[in-house]
Amino acid sequence: MEYRLLGQSGFKVPVLSLGTGTFGGGNDFFKAWGSTDADGARKLVDIALDAGVSMFDSADIYSDGLAETILGKAIAGRRSQVIISTKGTFRLGDGPNDVGSTRHHLTESINNSLKRLGTDYIDVYQLHGFDALTSVEETLRTLDDFVRAGKIRVVGCSNFSGWHLMKSLSASDREGLVRHSANQAYYSLIGRDFEHELMPLGLDQGVSTIVWSPLGWGRLTGKIRRGSPLPATSRLHKTADSGPPVSDEYVYQVVDALDAVAKETGKSIPQIALNWLLQRPTVANVIVGARDEAQFRENLGSLGWSLTAEQIAQLDKASNLALPYPYWHQRGFEERNPSPV
Repeated sequence: MEYRLLGQSGFKVPVLSLGTGTFGGGNDFFKAWGSTDADGARKLVDIALDAGVSMFDSADIYSDGLAETILGKAIAGRRSQVIISTKGTFRLGDGPNDVGSTRHHLTESINNSLKRLGTDYIDVYQLHGFDALTSVEETLRTLDDFVRAGKIRVVGCSNFSGWHLMKSLSASDREGLVRHSANQAYYSLIGRDFEHELMPLGLDQGVSTIVWSPLGWGRLTGKIRRGSPLPATSRLHKTADSGPPVSDEYVYQVVDALDAVAKETGKSIPQIALNWLLQRPTVANVIVGARDEAQFRENLGSLGWSLTAEQIAQLDKASNLALPYPYWHQRGFEERNPSPV
């Protein structure tokens, strides 16, 4: 298993991690992802560790905390073998202060996550979204206190805009507070907006990327094709409107290119889509989810080989979209403002 540095923290993570969004199925939204119980989760953790996948990603809102609880049971007795990544910020509770990146809510969220996970420290803790109503200094001081207390090892963020992340990094440097080492972001062959602002920022500021939904919200499984209905088991029946927006024709165009590369490599469409991500700048880790053991084992097939430069160029061309301003304008000045990809 290849390990990569997480930002400037000096901490290394495997290039793949197992996501726990499929654990629990504690509400209607997450039921569409999966309903893996503690026994099923334990088997997936066994497979992961045997393959060198030692990192497991969760969040307090996944099935209203049930995913963290199940993960905690699945890793019981082998805490030293695993890297735990989790998140907080989104609403979890009905009270007026049960949301955000305030000292009050983060303190509650982190302590409750520790209890559910059955551990006294979290390896990678990320803010799940940007809280515009709380000063970044207040949020960072709270995280800094938890790092100094030994309850968090590495800090990151998720779903931030470029200016959100840069504002936080500037505050960290100015105030001498813990710095975001990781940015957990949506990035896929059918979701390349990440490359416009966040990827160059990560390169410039030493922030690594942890990729969520690398298969485009379930659209790059190889089962969604032009002229065919959605598979009966697809979560898109219930979650399409809540995921990243993308046109059907664009998906089919990219899948056609993936099909062509699949014939050349003998690999599956998901394996190719994951391998493409593992060769992109700033990417340190890609989170893969799995409803069952077979799906997880297939995702593991994305490791141990690499797409050729020609195959990458073929996929890049098929997934390329017109850039919004000012990025299309900046591409005309690459002599002094080069594109990261």
